[in-house]
Amino acid sequence: MNRKLAGFVVVLLLGCGTADEAEEVTPEAKAEALRAARADSVAQAMDMFDPTVFDTLTWDSDNARWERGGVVWSFTCQRCHGADGAGKGPDAETFDIAVPDMTVADWPYAGNVPGIRERIFVGHDSEMPSMGLIGLSYSDVDAAAHYIDDLLRSTE
Repeated sequence: MNRKLAGFVVVLLLGCGTADEAEEVTPEAKAEALRAARADSVAQAMDMFDPTVFDTLTWDSDNARWERGGVVWSFTCQRCHGADGAGKGPDAETFDIAVPDMTVADWPYAGNVPGIRERIFVGHDSEMPSMGLIGLSYSDVDAAAHYIDDLLRSTE
């Protein structure tokens, strides 16, 4: 579930009732409702995720996959992760989102394309949306994972 949709669901859920009841909702309750919505999205995406699909994908060349990965990165990932993958994208800065620097040597997914694919598709319940739920195809997930691991990290 993307951030806007999750926020809408939280507002919708918390907004039910009288105006007085809505005023009584604490920031902690709102944060907990958002965490629950994110956790539900991650669980749904995990149920949908099928790593064997990646075995069926074919690309004309590594360059074709990297080119598509660059497009996916530009339009989907760099808003939070930054153009260079260091985690300083405009949305991360604007919304004060803690985004990991995936270019550092000790990044947990370094050299782990299957792990990167899963993280992209499933997301996690802190800040990263479940990209598989919001329509990113398996081929786009694959392209982005290779772009991240093969190109962004190659400048270490």
